[in-house]
Amino acid sequence: MRHYRLKLDLQLFNQEKTEKATPKKRQDSRKKGQVAKSSDLPGAFILLFAFASFLMLGNYYKSHINELFGGLFEHWLTMEVTTENVMDLFLSITKQLLVMLLPIFAIVMVIGIVGNVIQFGFLLTGEPLKLKLNKLNPIEGFKRIFSMRSLVEFFKSILKVSIIGVLVYTTITREWDQLLSLSMQPLERIFAFTAGLTIKLGIQIGAVLAVLAFLDFLYQRYEHEKSIKMSKQDIKDEYKKSEGDPLIKGRIRERQRRMALQRMMQDVPKADVVITNPTHFAIALKYDASKMEAPTILAKGMDHVALRIKEIAKENGVITMENKPLARALYERAEIGDAIPADLFQAVAEVLAYVYKMKGR
Repeated sequence: MRHYRLKLDLQLFNQEKTEKATPKKRQDSRKKGQVAKSSDLPGAFILLFAFASFLMLGNYYKSHINELFGGLFEHWLTMEVTTENVMDLFLSITKQLLVMLLPIFAIVMVIGIVGNVIQFGFLLTGEPLKLKLNKLNPIEGFKRIFSMRSLVEFFKSILKVSIIGVLVYTTITREWDQLLSLSMQPLERIFAFTAGLTIKLGIQIGAVLAVLAFLDFLYQRYEHEKSIKMSKQDIKDEYKKSEGDPLIKGRIRERQRRMALQRMMQDVPKADVVITNPTHFAIALKYDASKMEAPTILAKGMDHVALRIKEIAKENGVITMENKPLARALYERAEIGDAIPADLFQAVAEVLAYVYKMKGR
């Protein structure tokens, strides 16, 4: 019973998502559109830079507004509208509005792109747009509504509204005396004061929202890292998929080793001599002067492989000679299919000469 409980606890431990995501897991999540991002960050910077543009490009906006409304009140209201000139009038107004709003459009486009790129880099994926039937599940939808993420989003909204309310209240309170005296001011003064107050409020609200959005980005990154964490079993499964099952790979290597050993043993009968240690090492050599520049190792092995080489050599009439230093040197310094090292030519030549003499060659 204790063994079963221990095994169950170990399985549960392996299933706990306690490990950081692997690079492959991160890449797969990114392909699915699962990245750390705050949707509030681009919006906050768009608001901040849009109101900052009013401050920096005030004369630009002023001139185009005067041109638009000046033409409206001076010419368009008194002109006779006909089917021939109504389209020209509409195109003229539209052109002036587009020229006036062009800086805002540029800010929205640039900040919208940059605000997302700085969060998660350049990413194009259609995965989030795919229809997923589980999103239509009312139970899952109910869980998402009352999840921790939804609760955090709710408190974020309350915090933003509260901060904006406090900023508006304090700003208007400081300017209250001037607001009361506006009724006695000329129209241009009223417009300048209202525009200045609006820009001031907009920049303050944009700056505060940008700070809150940055904090939200840090929270979203924390949540993202938490959501892509892996269990030890997940890491093992991923390794098996990418690298292959170690057990299967071991079996393949063992089979390849046996096949190589079998091919090597098939070459032993072709050898001229087998040099032994006598029990630990065995090296089968062959030399054909018409095809080889130096004697070549056909097979080599130690312990039970060496014993098998000697058995095959004996069965096929291959001469076996004992030379401990030469056998060890050949085993350590040359591989199967290699020519013998040059400094061992003399020793091998003496062995081959003795073998040839015994065979009458």
